[in-house]
Amino acid sequence: MEMRALFGYDTEDNYIISERCIDPSRSPFMEDRLEVFYEANSIEELEQLVKELTIHGNTYKVVCLNKMDIGKTKKIHHPERRKIERQIGLSINGEPDLNNPSIIFGLLNINGRWYFGKATKAQSIWRKHLHKPSSYSTALSTRVARAIVNIAIPEPTGIRAIDPCCGIGTVLIEALSMNVDIVGRDISPFVCMGARKNIAYFGYETTVTKGSIADVAEHYDVAIVDLPYNIYSHLSLEEEYNIIRHARRIADRVLFVAIKPIEDLVQKAGFEIKDHAVAKKSNFIRHILLCE
Repeated sequence: MEMRALFGYDTEDNYIISERCIDPSRSPFMEDRLEVFYEANSIEELEQLVKELTIHGNTYKVVCLNKMDIGKTKKIHHPERRKIERQIGLSINGEPDLNNPSIIFGLLNINGRWYFGKATKAQSIWRKHLHKPSSYSTALSTRVARAIVNIAIPEPTGIRAIDPCCGIGTVLIEALSMNVDIVGRDISPFVCMGARKNIAYFGYETTVTKGSIADVAEHYDVAIVDLPYNIYSHLSLEEEYNIIRHARRIADRVLFVAIKPIEDLVQKAGFEIKDHAVAKKSNFIRHILLCE
């Protein structure tokens, strides 16, 4: 579902080819990005192409990314990868530096076709958010939270967002770490305090307001609504519908997270379901619905 949001389509392969330039650190499911400069049918042909490349004022290193099976293409073992890296690296007009390069170039074979370009390694930012000062067991995992932010807001520029049932701020933290303009809200003063503490702990800033979604007066481009659930809070159908109805009022696009199917309620509120998926955490099943 995140792949469809970011790239416009999905695949069962462990790679995707797209014209969209997405920072791999945005997604908890991406490892590397290769910005392709050249492609060829053989390593010898690619070697001739990279001779056109001149690096001024920077050092570089070439890394072969075939360290695992990629789609139907089998991994290239370590000695052969090093050989290919040297062959291509020495064809570039510039100063190589294997220890501390300014630029890392990637080399990749998929289905017999060679690709060469600038490589970017994903930083697992979400892992840094695993241990919060305030937490509870039924909160969304940081990995799922990061993915749903990407699903709800694939293009963050110019978007104003709200998490009106923000809990301890798991979604807020992931959104803020991706420079999303988002505010939070919760009816519990203690939970609001925990969310503010967590946000400040990681060095982020936003507003977390105590109050009901019914009291939200502003309109937002996107709302991310994790319908409240814990051992102390079980919403009635009427309460669930009221939250969904107000989400419809305050935002053009809403991503809902629920522990049970809510399709009837979101459609009753006038939403059209654009996409959906199911995520699991321990014994909890989370239904994720993207609605407009």
